[in-house]
Amino acid sequence: MNKKELFKLIVTIVDKGSCQKVVKASKDAGAEGGTIIYGRGTGIHEQTKLFSLLIEPEKEVVLTLVQQDIADKVLANIVSEAQLDKPGFGIAFMVDVEDTAGINH
Repeated sequence: MNKKELFKLIVTIVDKGSCQKVVKASKDAGAEGGTIIYGRGTGIHEQTKLFSLLIEPEKEVVLTLVQQDIADKVLANIVSEAQLDKPGFGIAFMVDVEDTAGINH
């Protein structure tokens, strides 16, 4: 590769069962896929009790690496399709990627 390709990482955190909306939205906007990681929420509004036991909701974290020139479009589509503009549906943010390896397309 003669010139360095610029990428952005879109990180989306949603409730368990919602990651497929995020992946579909990102693909529809030009991304090639994503990586799904499972986790637990620890926000102050996320914890509830059932029979005196603390219940922490399960989360899905979707990592989507995209070329810089389509990053805004992909993020906007994720926000729209996963309804992240509504309270309680999740969050998404974008991070600059300094360097990459293993991308062969």
